[in-house]
Amino acid sequence: MSEYDYKQGKNRVESILDNYMKIEERDKLPSDANFTFENGYISWVTAIFVDIRDSTTLFSKNDEDTAKLVRAFTSEIIEILRNDENMREIGIRGDCVYAIYTTPSKEEIFECAKNTAYVNTFINMFNKLLEDKGKDKIRVGVGMASEKELVVKAGRKGVGINSKVWIGEAVTIASKLSSYGDKFYHSRLMYSPLSYSNFIERFEDAYPDVNVKNWFSYKSELNAYESGIIMGEFNNWIDSDFP
Repeated sequence: MSEYDYKQGKNRVESILDNYMKIEERDKLPSDANFTFENGYISWVTAIFVDIRDSTTLFSKNDEDTAKLVRAFTSEIIEILRNDENMREIGIRGDCVYAIYTTPSKEEIFECAKNTAYVNTFINMFNKLLEDKGKDKIRVGVGMASEKELVVKAGRKGVGINSKVWIGEAVTIASKLSSYGDKFYHSRLMYSPLSYSNFIERFEDAYPDVNVKNWFSYKSELNAYESGIIMGEFNNWIDSDFP
């Protein structure tokens, strides 16, 4: 193993700290191709985190059944979350699947909320499949948050190791809220107040004959709204034993 050249390291750090960085504010966050190590963008984004409860116990069973469960679960969560042209990043962090979207208007934030409803309904289906096979159900928390963030490309220039870094609160809040979902008697879905305030009117427009605000409950101790919203047709199909 070669020695770390700390003198060159000092030069690299000083070069980055002293270098000019162009920061642009955009309504819609650009694609990856627009990011360089010399620029950054400020834009409205929404993050969704899907977190398996008590994963330490689950992952301690290092057997074939657990491997299949984790692979099937993460594969379909990714399929649901990636099906959006505004998605800018998706991945897995330990036991958690996450996705981050550019959301310049209330319509895009509403679409993200619909994604969480699909995730919630999918979990119902997944648990029914597990139960049919004599397996234990899983518990999952889903967190969603929207904020205006600074997004920059970070990593080591010239060696192909880089990623976007989200500087703000959307990712942090969504991750934290997912840890409360389906825990301490809370519902599976958790939303930040800013996400809620931006999508609730769109829900009311979509369901004018229903008091949709009753679908959400504010929890002051968490500063978040919880819900159990589902996709009706999807859930009815599950209840009919998958014809």
